[in-house]
Amino acid sequence: MSAYTWMNGVLAAALLSVGSLAMAEPANAGQTPATATDIQMDERAFVDKVGKMTRAEVIALLGEPARAEDVKLKDSGRVVASIWHYHNIIKDAKGEFYQTTELDIIDDHVSVVVFLNNDGADTNSGQTYEIPANPANL
Repeated sequence: MSAYTWMNGVLAAALLSVGSLAMAEPANAGQTPATATDIQMDERAFVDKVGKMTRAEVIALLGEPARAEDVKLKDSGRVVASIWHYHNIIKDAKGEFYQTTELDIIDDHVSVVVFLNNDGADTNSGQTYEIPANPANL
């Protein structure tokens, strides 16, 4: 296992375990340029579209997240990982909106997408998709 893949796994686990920390809301939280009707794709198509997008690309597509949490290095304060929540943007196979779509961002790229049928407080239930590593970039 390469060090890069191992580090992504550790950071993803850290992101999933910090759910009880206080969430910071951006000034324009919840305001997105794309509406739910603009994003008419299924779960897998959404994962394929946002997989490996940068923070800036996600914001260009979806706007600022409704809720965001950053994991920073203690020594430099540099953000190394984030959890972003968007609400009611993707539908399930039955045509009903997932209440929350969570994007876990590591080193400025989406690494995990989670679809939840709650407000994002309970991350133990839902559909999770890990973005496969790109060996060409290692």
